[in-house]
Amino acid sequence: MIFHDIQQNSEVWDEIRIGKATTSKFGVIMANDGKAFSDTAKRYAHKIAYEQVTGQKEESAGFTNGFMDEGHTWEPVAKREYEDATFNTVSNGGFCQHDIFENVGGSPDGHVLLDNGGIEIKSVIAWTQRANIKRNSYDPAYKWQKLGNIWLCGWDYCDFISYGYTCTEKNRLFVHRILKKDYETEIDKIQPRLELFLDLIESQKKYI
Repeated sequence: MIFHDIQQNSEVWDEIRIGKATTSKFGVIMANDGKAFSDTAKRYAHKIAYEQVTGQKEESAGFTNGFMDEGHTWEPVAKREYEDATFNTVSNGGFCQHDIFENVGGSPDGHVLLDNGGIEIKSVIAWTQRANIKRNSYDPAYKWQKLGNIWLCGWDYCDFISYGYTCTEKNRLFVHRILKKDYETEIDKIQPRLELFLDLIESQKKYI
């Protein structure tokens, strides 16, 4: 893994992600594993192909909404509270680029220092926080993002941090640890599927 120690959501970070498949979209890539890619995956492949050919970010990729803005606002707070609760120190997540598949990468929310793990933060509304606490596990919608970061960064674990920024203090921070050893079978599926997806990207370039 090649680590780029850059500020996330900065102009440099935005530029380095152009033309790359990122772990935040691994759920799209891994959907229907063993079968044909969905239309959503094909559209994502076309977006990446466009960026690789033109060197420009596809316009639709700049979409943000209120919930995304809230997430960015509360991430530093969630990280500090996680460090206080776990006695871990977390470094900058930056951008992690695969050392073989150069057009694959990810932006974890942080690397745990003095330990081989990392974190992923989701700032959520009270109802979503309730669901995470009730199931006592991570939100399954983000399964492949977490496993993707474990695969990409070579971590032993990823701490899923759900931060209910509107919740009371006792329920504001929820942490669930995802251990690599518990998901070896799923993680082993990532590279073969990803190789097929990279071929799909190449096939889309004739339409650019």
